[in-house]
Amino acid sequence: MKRTLWIVAFLAVVGGFAGFQQYQSWSLNKKPQDNAAAKPQGGAESGERGAAGRSGGRRGGGEAVPVVVATAVQKSVPVQLRAVGNVEPFNTVSIKSQVTGVLQKAHFKEGQDVKLGQLLFTIDPRPLEAALKQAEATLARDSAQYKNKREQLKRYAELVEKQYVSREQYDQIKADADAAEAVVDADKAVVENAKVQLSYCYIYSPVNGRVGSLLINEGNLVRVNDGAPLVVINQVTPINVTFAVPEQNLLDIKRHMAGHKLNVNASFPAGEGRPEQGILTFVDNAVDRTTGTIKLKAEFTNSERRLWPGQFINVTLTLATQADAVVIPSEAIQVGPDGQQVFVVKEDKRVELRPVSVGQSNEGESVIIKGLAFGEQVVREGQFLLSPGSRVDIKETAKVAGDGKVEGRRRGGRGKTKADGEGKETASAVDPAKVEGRPESKVVDGAIGDAGKATEQTNGEGRRRRRVESKG
Repeated sequence: MKRTLWIVAFLAVVGGFAGFQQYQSWSLNKKPQDNAAAKPQGGAESGERGAAGRSGGRRGGGEAVPVVVATAVQKSVPVQLRAVGNVEPFNTVSIKSQVTGVLQKAHFKEGQDVKLGQLLFTIDPRPLEAALKQAEATLARDSAQYKNKREQLKRYAELVEKQYVSREQYDQIKADADAAEAVVDADKAVVENAKVQLSYCYIYSPVNGRVGSLLINEGNLVRVNDGAPLVVINQVTPINVTFAVPEQNLLDIKRHMAGHKLNVNASFPAGEGRPEQGILTFVDNAVDRTTGTIKLKAEFTNSERRLWPGQFINVTLTLATQADAVVIPSEAIQVGPDGQQVFVVKEDKRVELRPVSVGQSNEGESVIIKGLAFGEQVVREGQFLLSPGSRVDIKETAKVAGDGKVEGRRRGGRGKTKADGEGKETASAVDPAKVEGRPESKVVDGAIGDAGKATEQTNGEGRRRRRVESKG
């Protein structure tokens, strides 16, 4: 009995597994057949909607494109040259020792401001003090001898007049007195030199400035011919800025420099506050052959010490001021096959593509030399959606700045998205909310066309059934 039950259970399991495999095979064979009839209808709808999406993305027809416009204004614009400059000290002094000795004392701290004549270093003065005393002693000895020679010369002058001594003896005494005088003069020079050498033991600041790092510490032996300085002093008030401009600007610089002093602004790359004001003080006497530039130098008072030696800054040299210049935002200018151009908005809210000649640009504004008149409106945002003759809808800057990106994503990507995804929908499920951006007439025509195709397919199925029944 148990064997029979096991056999029945085994047969039931095998039969169930075989039935499941048969059902799965039948369902797989049925799905492609069912979807075959729906594919032509969905494919046609996808093609139509993809075409509608592409045509809607170009903003064709009479639909207005939202843009931001700017009005060409007329104002005075400075004629400027821009370059990158390097800050240099007004004076740089490398302090070195003029005598050999041990560095006894440094009378300052690193990075300290020093004044003209301030004591900086003291070198051991004892050897030079001894040399000075020796020179003074030699001078005293020779001075005494010289005094004796002079007294002797006076006596011999009286004797030679009375002819008590010969003229030859008198001349010899006179020569000895003159020699003694020369020796005294030499000794005086030695004393002066010893005093000068002794003064070199005390080093004073030759300029007002700021000291750097102390390169030799106290207790080290310094020599006269050492290559490394003791310290470097930079004068930072005032201060210089050097920069270079192309050589073709040299004539303009010389012409404007002859009439008045040229102003120079130094601004920081990070935009740290207002720029520093200075004047152009130096034009190099030769053009650099390797770079084709001319070196210039400007002087700044630098009272707040914002400029620091070795710093790189943006330099703006103002040559003159151009009055009544036509100015528009720089972002309104486009570059096309024929050069620079702008979209000009006409009175009928349609745009015209117009070539222009652009002068200098300054702080986001460009000077239009030719091609645009004062008061005309140009498109500054939304040009990539325009073509000559397109109708525009002028929006506010804050609003269109966000809408322009959304519209661009919609128009640029809707055709492809709908062509790929809407083929899976039926013709009767057309949703007008999903086709925004297309004209309403195209949406209605697409829906009517899809409904007509569905009706024709239904009538064809009915005719095929009647023919089969009549044959039977």
